[in-house]
Amino acid sequence: MAVFDDQAKKYDQWYMTSLGRHVDETETRCALELLRPGPGMKVLDVGCGTGNFSIKLVRLGCDVLGIDISREMLAVAGEKARMEGFKVDFRYMDVNAMEFADESFDAVISMAALEFMKDHSRALDEMFRVLKRGGNLLIGTINRLSPWGEFYLKAGKSSRSVFRHASFLTMEGLTSFRPDNLVSVSECLFIGPDTDEKDIDTDKENTLAEPGKGGFLCAMWKK
Repeated sequence: MAVFDDQAKKYDQWYMTSLGRHVDETETRCALELLRPGPGMKVLDVGCGTGNFSIKLVRLGCDVLGIDISREMLAVAGEKARMEGFKVDFRYMDVNAMEFADESFDAVISMAALEFMKDHSRALDEMFRVLKRGGNLLIGTINRLSPWGEFYLKAGKSSRSVFRHASFLTMEGLTSFRPDNLVSVSECLFIGPDTDEKDIDTDKENTLAEPGKGGFLCAMWKK
């Protein structure tokens, strides 16, 4: 059974809370400002989960294909897409053995999934393989050196937490992959996991912004 199979039906509930909505909106804004997707762009979403980011890209006119190793998460993703009237190609597939030809996609993205991949370099190499020349690879991941990293590391000590399977990166570790192709980096989520609900807003996020302390890292490479 995939790590997230038993989390699938309740996975999106957190995004309905004030903190969850803020996290989602902040991470999405950070990623889209780098990627700048447009209509007709063919995008592969690796570790798409319940289709959260895939569906956002479809709304922007992208042609999206999402893959994941959790059939339960993919089932939720498919149902969410159908409810919005979208036809999205969600497939059960391992990033380390993708069934795509070289240079198949205009862009490849992976949001909050790399930390659950056992071999980061191998996974990134495979994502790079299926990316077209001139295309962009965007990775978003939790920053180990942040309050959010500390929060999830602590959660991972529980045998019941999915985060016991996670391996978090720093900005230095993330950007060590293909440095010659790296074109842009960004960070966000300066509000911590213990922030009081009344303090959750963009102004507070901007006030707390400090280089190297963002809970979420984004990096983009061009092939």
